[in-house]
Amino acid sequence: MAKKKVLKLAFIGGGGIARQHADYFSRYDDVNIAAVADISDDCLKHWKDALEVPGYTAYQEMLQEVKPDLVSICTPNFLHYKPSLDAMKAGAHLFIEKPMAMNSRECRNIISQSRKLNRKISIGFQHRFEPRVQFISQAIAEGRFGNILQSRVYYHRRRGFPNWGVFGQKAQQGGGCLIDIGVHALEMCWYTVGRPQPVAVSGNVWAHIGNDPKKAKNVACQWPGWDTEAFDVEDLAIGQIRFGDGSIMTLECSFAMHHEEEGMNFTIRGEKAGAQLDPLKIYTDDYGHMVNIEPSFIPETDIWETKIRGVIDHMLHNGPNLAPAEDGLAVQQILDGIYRSARTGREVAVR
Repeated sequence: MAKKKVLKLAFIGGGGIARQHADYFSRYDDVNIAAVADISDDCLKHWKDALEVPGYTAYQEMLQEVKPDLVSICTPNFLHYKPSLDAMKAGAHLFIEKPMAMNSRECRNIISQSRKLNRKISIGFQHRFEPRVQFISQAIAEGRFGNILQSRVYYHRRRGFPNWGVFGQKAQQGGGCLIDIGVHALEMCWYTVGRPQPVAVSGNVWAHIGNDPKKAKNVACQWPGWDTEAFDVEDLAIGQIRFGDGSIMTLECSFAMHHEEEGMNFTIRGEKAGAQLDPLKIYTDDYGHMVNIEPSFIPETDIWETKIRGVIDHMLHNGPNLAPAEDGLAVQQILDGIYRSARTGREVAVR
């Protein structure tokens, strides 16, 4: 009997998102969580005590000694790039938490190196696996919407600044709400409409609450008391993306804004039909009338389980790559474009 394949997994970065990854990876007997690297002794103690995973303060030492098959990159955004390159040089494939990197140049370099070294890369996108997203994307792929004309997607928090980590620091994150939570909304809607090629972007970003000490202390919210002095990123971003197929998409996201809409949602308009994600509705013409279709049952799915199992099957068994690096690059190009447009005050070409 052939010996069962087991994926040797290591983590660079051991914080909250890495622990969530580990929770799912540990459910499968074809994965061995071999090591974690983090600069925090407290973090490494948690992994040792709770998960019985050995830790390293230097990821380079971990790569050399452990020789993992797959490395999960779960560091702050500014530490995605070099560890990704180093892990591939050490022989590992990559699972990179979103966003793929700080900018599209870094993304392209990571992809170029992966092709030279014959390494696989998957990106930590999970909202594309949401059952309602799959329902709409399949209908679009089958031609039921005709050509897509316009979509609007948002991820809004009325007052939701992370009061931990470096989420408010541009040098470490590359931006604020846009690169942190807007990336989720963008990739979800972009995937749903068929992953069209972006060609131009316009947008703006604002910081009007996150850097105000009075607003941080005097308004009750879920995560109060964030560091306003260190906060130098946007708390509201809006962009419009033009695609090569003639469609456009409006993206909105906020850490803080005076509005009723919260959470993540989208609407899509096509020649033959339109859709709304939440609550799920299809708008079309039938029986000689304008009709709204609401599915009576959509099965629930653990999107994290789908994501993690997909990564394992791709890395270990050559299954399909459900979130390839090229998707990470396309999303990053759009994010870069919105920031560039905000700086220049004009529409910019995607590059």
